[in-house]
Amino acid sequence: MPIYEYRCDDCGHELAKLQKLSDAPLTDCPSCHKSALVKQISAAGFRLKGSGWYETDFKPGKKKNLASCETDGACQSCPAAQG
Repeated sequence: MPIYEYRCDDCGHELAKLQKLSDAPLTDCPSCHKSALVKQISAAGFRLKGSGWYETDFKPGKKKNLASCETDGACQSCPAAQG
């Protein structure tokens, strides 16, 4: 479930709320009790885990073999032969 951030246009109160995607946006401010809450745009936070593309392609350290031409240099068109 995503965390949505809200700000009251009337009193400036800010809050974050864990909600389902199907939940209606909040409208009533818990501080001033007016219907002035506005959903804010914020950065999404997530972490890629496991042995997927992120683990193998974008982490520093030992690189995995991309093609067999890396060892003999026969293929001049692949990135391994150029780098």
